Amino acid sequence: MKKLAIATLFALSSLHATAEVTVSEAWVRATVPQQRATGAFMQLKSDADARLVSADSPVAGVVEIHEMVMDKDVMKMSRIEALELPAGQAVELKPGGYHVMLMDLKAQVKEGDQVPLTIVIENKDGSQQSIELVAPARPLNAPMKMQHGKH
Repeated sequence: MKKLAIATLFALSSLHATAEVTVSEAWVRATVPQQRATGAFMQLKSDADARLVSADSPVAGVVEIHEMVMDKDVMKMSRIEALELPAGQAVELKPGGYHVMLMDLKAQVKEGDQVPLTIVIENKDGSQQSIELVAPARPLNAPMKMQHGKH
């Protein structure tokens, strides 16, 4: 009976294990005066299947996870509910692809600023964990032309 109880406790504790997510190369694109939106980019790697489900930053009124895709020679950007993080695979959030969109900016993001971000990871069991980041603002070499989907 004692062995069964220990095995049950071990099984229950492993159900609530959280994925260890490594964040690297985080940065935010600097803006020009009066610009109302920008993107945050990074690499995420999880040791277990997980999902990026949300993000937040005090510099923006609205923060969403977005993807960009080509549709008939037009780059389109739209919000997605979550971004899958397959175990052991690096997932890159980059210009022209998946990214965190910071909208309704409260002030200009200047090159060299340190932008606080919180990303929320959902584990396979539905539990969530928040990861606090500070991403430097840097310029993006070439501006991208895009069409936004519904926000």
